[in-house]
Amino acid sequence: MTQGCNELGGCTEARLERIYEYLDGVLEADGVDAVRAHLEGCEECRSVYDLECIIRNVVRRSCHDAAPEQLKFKILDRLEEIKDSMPESA
Repeated sequence: MTQGCNELGGCTEARLERIYEYLDGVLEADGVDAVRAHLEGCEECRSVYDLECIIRNVVRRSCHDAAPEQLKFKILDRLEEIKDSMPESA
């Protein structure tokens, strides 16, 4: 583990969550730099990162089919029904 990882109590769920945020592209620049530095020195987190990359690539390749056009209309209709059933706010 890297020094930063030890300071944060090891490779915890919070640390792993930061890896997922990194993969999702939602971190600020300093967070990106911190995760990259950590991945360079932590074999455990690097393994999690590598596995998640593989999973995401497989899902991306497997999900190339577009949803049926009718599904969009069903979703929009259902959202409208829910919106209509909600009480109006003051």
